[in-house]
Amino acid sequence: MKKRSDKLTGTPGGNNWVKRSPARAMLRAVGFTDEDFEKPIVTVACPYTNATPCNAHIKELGEIALQEVEKNNGKGFIFGTPVVTDGETMGMEGMKYSLVSRDLIADCIETMHEAYAADAAFTLSGCDKTIPAALMPLARNNSIGLTLYGGTILPGKLHGRDLTIVNTFEAVGSYAAGKISEKELYDVECNSCPGNGACGGMFTANTMSSAIEALGMSIPGSASHPAVDTKNRISAKKLQDVKTSIETLFMLLEKNIRVKDIMTKKAFENAITVVLALGGSTNAVLHLLALAHDTDVPLILDDFTRIGKKVPLLGNFKPFGAYAMEDLDKIGGIPMVMKMLLDKGLLHGDCLTVTGKTVAENLKNIGPRPKNQDIIYSLENPFAPPMHHIIILRGNLAPDGAVLKLSGKEMKKHTGPARVFNCEEEALDAILQGRIKKNDVIVIRYEGPKGGPGMREMLSPSAALMGAGLGKDVALITDGRFSGGTHGIMVGHIAPEAQVGGVLAIVNEGDTITIDLTKKTIDVELSSIEIKKRLAKWKAPKSQYTRGILAKYAKLVSSASKGAVTS
Repeated sequence: MKKRSDKLTGTPGGNNWVKRSPARAMLRAVGFTDEDFEKPIVTVACPYTNATPCNAHIKELGEIALQEVEKNNGKGFIFGTPVVTDGETMGMEGMKYSLVSRDLIADCIETMHEAYAADAAFTLSGCDKTIPAALMPLARNNSIGLTLYGGTILPGKLHGRDLTIVNTFEAVGSYAAGKISEKELYDVECNSCPGNGACGGMFTANTMSSAIEALGMSIPGSASHPAVDTKNRISAKKLQDVKTSIETLFMLLEKNIRVKDIMTKKAFENAITVVLALGGSTNAVLHLLALAHDTDVPLILDDFTRIGKKVPLLGNFKPFGAYAMEDLDKIGGIPMVMKMLLDKGLLHGDCLTVTGKTVAENLKNIGPRPKNQDIIYSLENPFAPPMHHIIILRGNLAPDGAVLKLSGKEMKKHTGPARVFNCEEEALDAILQGRIKKNDVIVIRYEGPKGGPGMREMLSPSAALMGAGLGKDVALITDGRFSGGTHGIMVGHIAPEAQVGGVLAIVNEGDTITIDLTKKTIDVELSSIEIKKRLAKWKAPKSQYTRGILAKYAKLVSSASKGAVTS
């Protein structure tokens, strides 16, 4: 096969032999032999850190991948990337680096892959932002490659019930409201995360792993496989995923199948369909828009509405439902769900995937939805009808769009007085101090991509609302975003954001805000004349970040309605 890495290593007797020999000399120092210079180079992107269970095992998976590359007569270059885990930075300044890290990780992978003129790429991922980041650089450069999710964490156990990390956030709210004791809070903390793997519900990591499998960019079935077994050892399924992924990668290399052959508009529509059917995170909107941007696919917010009109909510998953990703894996995983959707004409079966086969071909022998279970509901009797999960809103507060997560709840309209806060911490303090009442609309602004900067997740205040028993009675709206673990009446990604002069910036305490799901609107009850009058007096707050990556990000980042991309 013709290798791109010939640019790097050359061949003995070639015209550029002398010029390339220094590179060969350096490669010999890291173990290359004469025979190795004839092999394709595979970069192995390994976003590892022991700071989080989501990615603590990724280094081991990377080393296994290197061995598999060698077995397939290739040579691998392994490297790490930054990892920022949302669960540990939530509610702190450090959370501002989370979404920023998505584009930073993508840039790191692109830099290493392109600089070494590698022939193909294998990218691993764990925590939320590492998943889209593992695919974005491959899309930008139309590389030959695929990605693999490191796997979901197993559920924690306490008094016979399953726990996830979101239980700890909600327990904080319950403790503050006097509903549980300090000992009960401690017990939840100690039992919610039993080992390695990304957050166990249908939060952002499992949502994005599912979306990318549906997109065709990871091997079938891999999205739901647990990271480790009950003894915290790499699971047998994940070991097989690595082996199969590397074998698949060499097939892609042999057939010259590239990312843009797979990541088409119809493939993105498949990904959106699966996200909506499972009840996935609102962050999928942001990340799929970013991936489409890097693939040059014209995906817009209205595509989510168009597809959402046809797709019911089937998944009964945490945070709004009862089950974790491991439960889906036991009944057939993403292929089973995709087969259901395909049989009802809700998926494009002719889309190419990394297997070299189409979606329909991959699903040909997948069995039907198991009966006598309520993990995945049937299309005939869904968990909730279409347009009852992720809904795109517009209105005078969000002319460029906003994202509502309803998660199957029955709600037609919420109207209430604005409770205005200029950062997440102020809102959280008000909730924990009991200053938020029924029907209030919490406004958290200056937390958008530019304003934060970094578009922090609002899991701490949203979970505190749930823990305080206000999840059905109080709305929270923001130009920031939400964790996949968030549930309640939550509207995020409001665009334009406050920092650039969006109407959110001039909302005052007590202004009436209405979220109308029949009209799919979000409005503040102010006349256009009053809005113009207030905006004329408004000045953008000065950022405290004048140097470093947050300052660079604020200058480069686009609107959330376009995926908050920096390229």
